[in-house]
Amino acid sequence: MRRLQFYYFHLMPYPELPPDFGRKAEAAWVTPSNALFDPEKGHALYNRYLDELVEAERWGWDGICVNEHHQNVYGTMPSPNLIAAMLTQRTQRCRIGIIGNALPLHENPLRVAEEIAMLDVISGGRIISGFVRGTGMEYYSYGVNPAHSRERFYEAHDLILKAWTEPGPFPFVGKHYRYRYVNPWPRPLQQPHPPIWLPGTGSLETVSFAAERRYPFMMVYSPVEQQRKAYDLYRRLAEEQFGYEAAPEQLAFCVPCYVAETDEQARREAEPHLLWLFRVGLKYGPYGMPPGYVSERSVRAMALAGAKPFHQLTMDDLMNEGYVIVGSPDTVVEKLAHYTDRLHAGIMVSGAHWGDMPADKVQRNMELFATRVMPHFREASGNA
Repeated sequence: MRRLQFYYFHLMPYPELPPDFGRKAEAAWVTPSNALFDPEKGHALYNRYLDELVEAERWGWDGICVNEHHQNVYGTMPSPNLIAAMLTQRTQRCRIGIIGNALPLHENPLRVAEEIAMLDVISGGRIISGFVRGTGMEYYSYGVNPAHSRERFYEAHDLILKAWTEPGPFPFVGKHYRYRYVNPWPRPLQQPHPPIWLPGTGSLETVSFAAERRYPFMMVYSPVEQQRKAYDLYRRLAEEQFGYEAAPEQLAFCVPCYVAETDEQARREAEPHLLWLFRVGLKYGPYGMPPGYVSERSVRAMALAGAKPFHQLTMDDLMNEGYVIVGSPDTVVEKLAHYTDRLHAGIMVSGAHWGDMPADKVQRNMELFATRVMPHFREASGNA
């Protein structure tokens, strides 16, 4: 059984919706009217969600993770750096993973470099800086040309890395970003810079970019076999093109997980909330794949994978294909061990809250996972 690091992930969804929202709404992104958002209910939800993230440190998670999304019910964190700032003051030990800032959506990536450096200094060097491109839907929400997504991502990445590692002031002249003076104050505490993670859905370009730079790569919401192919590609590229052997700590997987005393109880309790996540929260409508957002070769690879649209997945699909892990502690340990053996991954990113899950289920899930699942993966054994 392989050793794992555990990171607690929270999406901060907004589940206070009309009962027929999932059936009637074209999508849960871009177009649902923000008149549906009740700020009073939002106040309670944000504070509850922050408490859940902080409690994860008490239960022994190695880190806690937040991310960036815009104009949707699935994840109400338009600024993950704001949430991370709160967490620097309410936690003492765990890493704080921002996975991540959607670089192509930002007109001023130097601001991202400054904010991450500031958070790293304040937290005592506990920040992980994830960089993402943002979902296809968010290019509609922010009015950014999706055809420029990847080149904006690369250029913003290079600017931020240079801002963190080279003494300023210096000029930066790119196609999309131009500065006469790059000279951010403060500089990050971690040297040469905070760890960089690259979450994604397995596009060939992202896997290659991560492998070349030895960044940990993380897949989300994918069948386990699709994840295995992406991680096999990462390891193969590392060895054949970039001259090193990828370590388990360079591969992370994000899989929703729910634990109860028995398999039957776990499925019964988790099913409505996981179906909300995939059928409501991840209902993209016509906005998920804007023209130019994905390369032709990655589109072909996705087509060959043959995965169903999220809104068509049943609970049997989610469990049997490895989108989620649900069961008793023994079952979850067994399935998680299978995951690590198939993927050779050393980092699990998962929370205890999924979809519209109420607080009492979240607390039970968190406690059982922390006390009866995590200990099995804390010490390496067997084929680690």
